[in-house]
Amino acid sequence: MENLGNRLAEYLNSKNLTEDYRRLLNGALKDPDVQKFLKENSDSINPNALSTSAASIYEFYNNKNHASELSKGYYPKLIVNNHNIEVAYYPNERTQNKEKRDQYETGFVLMDMPSDIRNAKLDDYGGSGRQDALGKALDFIDNYLNQKNFVPGLYLAGDFGVGKTYLLGAIANELFKNDIHTTMMHFPTFAVEMKNSIGTNSVLAKVNKIKGAEILMLDDIGADSMSSWIRDEVLGVILQYRMQENLPTFFSSNFSMKELEKHLAINQRGEEEPVKAKRIMERVRYLSREVIVTGPNRRFEK
Repeated sequence: MENLGNRLAEYLNSKNLTEDYRRLLNGALKDPDVQKFLKENSDSINPNALSTSAASIYEFYNNKNHASELSKGYYPKLIVNNHNIEVAYYPNERTQNKEKRDQYETGFVLMDMPSDIRNAKLDDYGGSGRQDALGKALDFIDNYLNQKNFVPGLYLAGDFGVGKTYLLGAIANELFKNDIHTTMMHFPTFAVEMKNSIGTNSVLAKVNKIKGAEILMLDDIGADSMSSWIRDEVLGVILQYRMQENLPTFFSSNFSMKELEKHLAINQRGEEEPVKAKRIMERVRYLSREVIVTGPNRRFEK
């Protein structure tokens, strides 16, 4: 430190420095963090590269006390690189939290779903009629994380407000802890958006984006009548791809699987198409296992 300190003092007295720069650099060298860094790293720093090192010290000091637009959200730190002093920038707590939120929202994608579903936790899921569903959810997570073979998702069937959607969100949050990414969508709204996409010629792009999700959750399937086109060319294409690729898929519905098949067999024109409905249900049954969720309607509980 003493040799380096002497060299820095000599550099400060150099005739090549302007008075303003000498004054600013002198203030930087008195900074406690700078002095601590020089003391701890004096043996590693090249004393013959003082011009570069002095500029780095001043950059550190200046950004530490007056963050620029470029360094906003990050804090400076002095480091030694190839025996020279340099400045590295690290995300501050606020930036780290934002990056974590961004990673989370990328890892758990919600499409037309209430944002509070992100708060769903398995620890909070319990009560009458829910234990079997909770057990099956925990089994899926354990099996998916520890098995190489295909693990089917769950088909949660039950009345309004019994917690089907909440459980899907809780499963997705638990999977995210293990870097498993989930896309969860409200299927009736998605169906409407797909119809609107015909005019913009973006149907295929949207289907391709959805069908390859690591974990896909289709919420409220069967809530509305479904056109033959949505059933066969959208839902059918998505499920066929996921079946071929062995990608776990979750569903929630007010219908049991048997009831959903009857529902899908009637198109919006009232025509019966049982063969096409059966084809869809074969894929649903391959991709998921039915679990009946019962209990009181908790939707309006405070």
